[in-house]
Amino acid sequence: MVLKFIVTFLGVYTILSILYGWYLNWSKTSVFHPDFITYYVAKHTEAVLSFLGLPAFIETVDNEAWVRLYYNNTYVVRIIEGCNAVSVIILFVAFVIAFSSSFMRTVLFLAFGGFLIYVANVLRIALLTIGLYHYPNYEHVLHGVVFPLFIYGMVFLLWVIWVNRIQDFKTLNENG
Repeated sequence: MVLKFIVTFLGVYTILSILYGWYLNWSKTSVFHPDFITYYVAKHTEAVLSFLGLPAFIETVDNEAWVRLYYNNTYVVRIIEGCNAVSVIILFVAFVIAFSSSFMRTVLFLAFGGFLIYVANVLRIALLTIGLYHYPNYEHVLHGVVFPLFIYGMVFLLWVIWVNRIQDFKTLNENG
């Protein structure tokens, strides 16, 4: 069972990472800058801040590989490809598939978990923007410690829920 988990996890992770790399190369020709997913993460972050009544807008510049996010007319954060949570979602998907048992249960949990990670990431960037605007001296702690813990903590919690509550170990043990 352990060997099956490792091979499945590494296989799914490798395949999805290669596909994501191809997507990033293809996106260089896209009208969305720097890429479709990163642009929409920035757009959704802007929408969350605006929904909260906070003045925010995004801007792209042709020679920059990121989206600028302004808060209170101040350029506060740049949203790069690494901020779009796709790599985190790939890690999540590989783990869940490596422990999958029922096709429908796995697909539903992947859809729910991927959506939840995306939303949590947008909220994370919105909160980070507010935090960096008000506490710029704490950039290392906010960006380097607190908010990675937020997103990876979410993934870990989803994994624990998958393994302990949703995953059907009886079926897995009978098949594995």
